[in-house]
Amino acid sequence: MLPIIWRASARDDLAQIVRTIAAENPAAAKRLRALLEAAVLPTAEHPCLYRQSDRLPGLREIVAHPNHIVFYRVAAASIEVVNVVHARREFP
Repeated sequence: MLPIIWRASARDDLAQIVRTIAAENPAAAKRLRALLEAAVLPTAEHPCLYRQSDRLPGLREIVAHPNHIVFYRVAAASIEVVNVVHARREFP
């Protein structure tokens, strides 16, 4: 089982998403945070579970919610969560 590491960029993305939603609905923001964090958990045992990203070579992407995508990298000794983005956002 590989450890999951949230890079600073992903933590910042997640915090911004949660802050934006919490301004109108704190309970929904809390639920979304938990959903996005939980979406990554299966990668610890199955690193290649999700598809390779066409947008960001070398990364894989999880459509964790209809509006949010989590990008991660399978490293030698860990799973690195790199970014969390809104699906409508032009990224990168």
